[in-house]
Amino acid sequence: MSAGKLIEPTTRPKAIPRVSFEFFPPKTPELEAQLWKSVDRLSPLSPTFVSVTYGAGGSTRERTFGVLRKLLAETPLKPAAHLTCVAATRAEVDEVLREYWAAGVRHIVALRGDPPGSLGGAYEPGPDSYRNATELAAAASKIAPFEISVAAYPEKHPESPSILTDIDVLKAKVEAGATRAITQFFLDLDQFFRFVDQVRKAGITIPIVPGVMPVTSVKGLSRMAAISHARIPPEAARVFEGLDADPETRAMVAASFATEMCNKLIAQGFTELHFYTLNRAELVYAVCRMLGVRDATLAGAAA
Repeated sequence: MSAGKLIEPTTRPKAIPRVSFEFFPPKTPELEAQLWKSVDRLSPLSPTFVSVTYGAGGSTRERTFGVLRKLLAETPLKPAAHLTCVAATRAEVDEVLREYWAAGVRHIVALRGDPPGSLGGAYEPGPDSYRNATELAAAASKIAPFEISVAAYPEKHPESPSILTDIDVLKAKVEAGATRAITQFFLDLDQFFRFVDQVRKAGITIPIVPGVMPVTSVKGLSRMAAISHARIPPEAARVFEGLDADPETRAMVAASFATEMCNKLIAQGFTELHFYTLNRAELVYAVCRMLGVRDATLAGAAA
């Protein structure tokens, strides 16, 4: 080899993903302290946005607004406000949309939502209600020029007859104004990739952002999987088997497992990831760091 000749790298550097985080409005002072501790921990990772959930029928309306106002007033973060249309009239939902815009919220996560007291249950809309997220997205588009995110279901919505029906619904959401789809949490990567391939073949071009929920409890994972009808692959069940009573090992395994999953997504070109934090920062922060997402405060200190 001649002097000074560089060896060409055999692999490209891994892309560093853009990240976003979901939080929920707390019910108690203790949970509120936990929320803001998590926000403070994750904020230096410069997320694209942070979303705040909204209870069916406005059951968390004031608490959601409280979190949004504080995010806008006291942090550099860009909040995305969830909004559901179950158990609410069109007029009530429209009022919330106008209040969001007036408060400075520019990004909506439009969801149909679950009926009150029936997580994952079927919904029967009233005659003066928006029937679904498609109608809600269309209403938001008319009221103000919101950025609109919607949900996507890699393993089929529990009430849908087929994946193809779900894709038709997603196409309708795009036509109504949706600019991004965030997926329900999943662990079956092969099914996710098949779903996205079908979405693209259907002519849908908006970003499909994987929704990632790092495992913190096997029991909790099983409960969430049952609600969302998500498949738990055998390898996921095996790696966490017997760790519910071993939190230290479970945390290390969880960070490794989630990071590996995210790296596989990034390798296939998915460089925007949405983390369901459950208002806890430690595991999500660790995964983001292992993915190369820089902490702005640490980067500034190093400089």
